[in-house]
Amino acid sequence: DSVELMLCDDIFGRSLFSRKQREAQSAPGWKLFGKVPLRESPPKDSKTIQQEYEARASKSDQSLSLPAQGRRKNLEFEPLSTTALILEDRPANLPAKSEEEAQRHRQEYDEMVAEAKKRELKEAQKKKKQMKERFKQEESIVNAMVVWNNEILPNWESMDLWWQGLPPNVRGKVWSLAIGNELNITSDLYEIFLSRAKERWKSFRETGSEMESDGTADRESSLDLIKLDISRTFPPLFIFQKGGPYHDLLHSVLGAYTCYRPDVGYVQGMSFIAAVLILNLEEADAFIAFANLLNKPCQMAFFRVDHELMLKYFAAFEVFFEENLPRLFNHFKSYNLTPDLYLIDWIFTLYTKSLPLDVACRVWDVFCRDGEEFLFRTGLGILRLYEDVLLQMDFIHIAQFLTRLPEDTPSERLFSCIANTQMISSNRKWTQVFNALIKDKEMEKSSSPTVKNT
Repeated sequence: DSVELMLCDDIFGRSLFSRKQREAQSAPGWKLFGKVPLRESPPKDSKTIQQEYEARASKSDQSLSLPAQGRRKNLEFEPLSTTALILEDRPANLPAKSEEEAQRHRQEYDEMVAEAKKRELKEAQKKKKQMKERFKQEESIVNAMVVWNNEILPNWESMDLWWQGLPPNVRGKVWSLAIGNELNITSDLYEIFLSRAKERWKSFRETGSEMESDGTADRESSLDLIKLDISRTFPPLFIFQKGGPYHDLLHSVLGAYTCYRPDVGYVQGMSFIAAVLILNLEEADAFIAFANLLNKPCQMAFFRVDHELMLKYFAAFEVFFEENLPRLFNHFKSYNLTPDLYLIDWIFTLYTKSLPLDVACRVWDVFCRDGEEFLFRTGLGILRLYEDVLLQMDFIHIAQFLTRLPEDTPSERLFSCIANTQMISSNRKWTQVFNALIKDKEMEKSSSPTVKNT
């Protein structure tokens, strides 16, 4: 019995261990559907699969594969993702693909490759178009610059190219000439007021007060308000904030102005106007243009907060609003939405806060030539541009929208809308309408009981 047990153990032991050895040699590990033998060749990448598919396709169907191969030779795009795995045969332990399924997979793969190539070509065409437009714009700027330097500036009476926008490198000089210097400010005068401003800042740091020595305060006390507002001037540019290259320059120009015009002082919104001038002019020239620009009747009325005069500007604006955009005018009226809710911000900053900077500069180009009328015409152009959108909004959304216009406001479409805005009402131009409103106000004053009694 013991001999038989030993023989059995020997037989079963050898059989058992030999089987384990064979399994250890052949078993690749557990798969999803059980154990499968190792493949003789390593897994193929998607590019190899794609090449094998093309080779098989060329043998099986010469008429269909030749055009496909011809197209593939021209493809710059080679899919290296799992897209081509659809062409691979199933593992040995799964049912093989039918010819119909394999043909469908080949067709789906061709469609995926064609779609990927289509997207690539579309993107390439888009980039090519963008580059072409960019080169065209740069070429236009260069050509305009030559014209302005050689023809316009030497002969200042020529005004034909203003509407198209001034070349950036001549813009500052043109603005200075257009704004003029009726105040006869010189660079030396600027340095005098800048020195006074610096003394005031120094005094404020030492005493914590900007009161005059005689105890009276004037609008020069707004010097410290400048610091607060500068940080909010064109924040995306990061050039006017503290530590930026133009921070001290903007601070100096605004400080000098508050000392030059203490009756006006600093008013929120001035920093945007001064910043645009600094971007295009030297420091002293920027101050001269800034002081003369703010001395214009419309700007002075707003920055001195002359309520009666501001109301006349709003009333004149509404006359042309109703004339040009009656539907939108009535829509605004139904919500009791008055022009001051959006015009004040536009006029205070000359559109530099509401419009993209490049678009605002184009507005300035024509404003410097045509004066205050163009500011209100631009406002009507903006309302015309977004009329369909505004007609769908209520009071709150209209006010929010007009305070911060879309960053992608298209300049060409905007200027087309401005061009289509007629500044004539009952055969009267802007100046005539505005002056008539002023006269009506004067007549009301002269006929009032208070005036008669005095």
